[in-house]
Formats: sequence, C-alpha cells, structure tokens
Amino acid sequence: MDAYDEGSNAPHGPNAPDDPAPDAAAVSDAGLASDPAIASDAGIASDPAAASDPASASGPASASGPASASGPASASGPASASGSDTGARPATATAPAIPAQGGPVEPEHVPVGGSEIHSGIGTVSTGTVSVGTGTDGAPVEPPERVGITMLSLPYQIVAALALAVVAVAACVHLGMVFLHVAPSNTVTKKHGRAIDEWVYPEFEQNWKLFAPNPLQQNISVQVRAEIRAADGSIVTTGWYDLSALDGAAIDGSLLPSHTRQNELRRAWDFYVASHDNENRPAGQRGDLAERYLRRIVVLRLERENAAGPGGRVHSVQVRSRTTNVPPPEWSGEQVSDKPIVRELPWWKVSERDRTEAGA
Repeated sequence: MDAYDEGSNAPHGPNAPDDPAPDAAAVSDAGLASDPAIASDAGIASDPAAASDPASASGPASASGPASASGPASASGPASASGSDTGARPATATAPAIPAQGGPVEPEHVPVGGSEIHSGIGTVSTGTVSVGTGTDGAPVEPPERVGITMLSLPYQIVAALALAVVAVAACVHLGMVFLHVAPSNTVTKKHGRAIDEWVYPEFEQNWKLFAPNPLQQNISVQVRAEIRAADGSIVTTGWYDLSALDGAAIDGSLLPSHTRQNELRRAWDFYVASHDNENRPAGQRGDLAERYLRRIVVLRLERENAAGPGGRVHSVQVRSRTTNVPPPEWSGEQVSDKPIVRELPWWKVSERDRTEAGA
C-alpha cells in the first residue's frame, strides 16, 4: 500500500517524527550552497531550523512553493508549506531563480525611481547624469552661466574694456556738467574754457521749463537760401519753417525723436544768449553759436533738397517768429498777439560748414 494513501496509518506530512533528513546531495544539486552570500541572494533564511525543515527540502508538499529545493524553482507565487504546521517562518521575499551548480547567476533588474539597479553579480546604472552629489547624496547640477560669463575669455576681455570706457566717459561727463552748474570756484576759473567746450552747445543747462519764469512763447525758426544753379545763376528760395517741420515729424509719434524736439530750439537759444539785439557776439561763445546754427540750417536745407538738381546752397538767412502763448480764459492777463520777427544777416556757406553739416 502507498504510504501516502488516505487509508494508510503510516505517518506523512510535516508532523511525521520519523521522516528521514534531507539528502545532502539533493541539497547540493539544488544549488543551496553553504555560502551565506548565495543563500542571502536566493532569499533563504539564515535560521538553521528553517533550512533543515523537511517541508522546505523534499516531499510533494513543497511542489506549490517557490522556495522548494528538490522541486523545480518557481519565479512567482507565495512561499508556503502545504502542511498543517503553521510554526515555520514565512518567506519575506521572492527568491530569484537558482540555476544548476556552476552556471552563471543572472542579475535581477529592479527599476527604482527612473534608475535601474542590478542586484546579484552586476553593475549599478542610473538614468540620471550629474556632476556631483551634495551632502545628502542628491545630485548637484552645475550653475547656469549668465551675463558676461556666457562669453569666451577673449570676448569677456573686450566687453570688460568697453564697459570700463563707458564708465569713465560717464564719470567725466557728470563731472563736467557738475562744474558747469556749480558756483564759481578755483577749478572753473582755471579750466572754464575746457568745461564750456565740453558742455556747449549740446549739453547746455537752463531753467526755462521751471518756475519762476517758465517759457510762455512760441518761437518758430525759419530759413531761406540763395542757390547757385547749375548755369551759375543765383536764385533765392522762400522761407522754410523748420520748427513747423519738426512739429509735424513728432506729432502723433509714440517715440518722438529727441533731436527733432530739441536740436533746432537749443541752437536758437544758444545764439540769442550769446549775441546782443544787434546780432553782435557778446562773449567768447558767439562765433561757436553762429557756426552751430549755420551748420544745422544747411543740413536741413539739404534734407529738403532746396538746391534742386545740380544746385548748391551759396548763403543762408535765418529769422525767428515769436508769438505769445494765449492765457487761459479764466485769467485776466492781457498779452499781445502780434508776432515779433527777428532777422539775422546773410551768412555765406563755406566748405567747412558743408563738411560739419555732412552735406
């Protein structure tokens, strides 16, 4: 009679006290070496009692568990014994497949957080490339290069020199303007001419926009010219209202030109401040103011093509037309609405004037 027949009184299963011990050869054939590292990799507990348990060594009850030594290795499924004994310690991890003795151990691939760790005999590889780690082991990315550091070394040197030149020029300009508006002192007395040449006429300072005497007049600067035609004849043009042309150029513009707004007006103010009512120079800056105004009107006539084809500007005459700004209706102030005209003498245009004007 079969010892495992239900009708037999022979002991069977894990409760049989006389069950023979597992054969050492069978254990060795199953790859259960005595090396603790291999036993640990295979998921075998280090408890001697669990290792010598007949239920985990032989018998048909181990056929359904993956931790069986004599049966075929199972890659999945819970590790459990098919007996009534519940005192054996349950397996806590899925054991990897164990090949025959002497065969290579295939590494197990366990994906962890975007990286892949190879357990067993293998290497550790990650999917993240970093240049270093911090104190907590986290990867540290290299700092981002911004500004001038993004350039190569030669360009960094050029950029640094350019910035230095701009800084020096700005400091010199601020110093000159400060000395120009400051009260008379030793420096301005000794270097007053150099300061005036730097400031005038482009950077002249005045208070006409502010109280107590803001500008309350409309000043229109006009010019006419004598043109030498291609046949040698002289023709006089009509008056060109340069102020009206500037006003039309900036009217409705979101970004009006600073030159259109101020160049001609400042040139005329500079001339009036440096000449008396008889148009005679009233200081060292008189000749400079005259040449500056003449250069501007010659340039403007060239833009308007006043000379025509083959013609050249021979001489120019400038005049101003000044009218008072009407007071508001609620004000009782009375001002004259009659324009005041101031005509300057004719100026002959030289080659230097053409060169400075860029004509």
